[in-house]
Amino acid sequence: MMASMLIAHFPDQDLASWRWPHFTPRELACRCGGRFCAGAYWHEPDFLDALEALRAAMGRPLIINSGHRCEGWNAAVGGAAQSKHRTIAVDMALAGHDRFALLTAAERLGFTGIGLAKNFIHLDRRPGPARWYYKGSARSWRI
Repeated sequence: MMASMLIAHFPDQDLASWRWPHFTPRELACRCGGRFCAGAYWHEPDFLDALEALRAAMGRPLIINSGHRCEGWNAAVGGAAQSKHRTIAVDMALAGHDRFALLTAAERLGFTGIGLAKNFIHLDRRPGPARWYYKGSARSWRI
């Protein structure tokens, strides 16, 4: 199994061994546009396996709004200093999905860091469980 690692430039990711058909290094890489890094991408096979399983469970495309963030980009977008985006986390668009079905599937697949926003869900696999609402989003997540 391949170890987790930072790839400084996402096009350098070896696609010969890429086994996640619904995601690409480009969409998971930092989106600073070269302002702070060269398109860094954190590669973690277990996370990608869970993401692929989530896609299969949902039966529809999952749109990643934000994946890895380099230190500069994380600061520029107001991310927390210890943000899991600094390694591997995703913010996924909720459009076209039942938010509660997505949340339930994510929990079942081992995502332990879950941030609930009006239009997206944050997912990571931190050691202990954490759940939070982004400002103004709690009402969106009540049944």
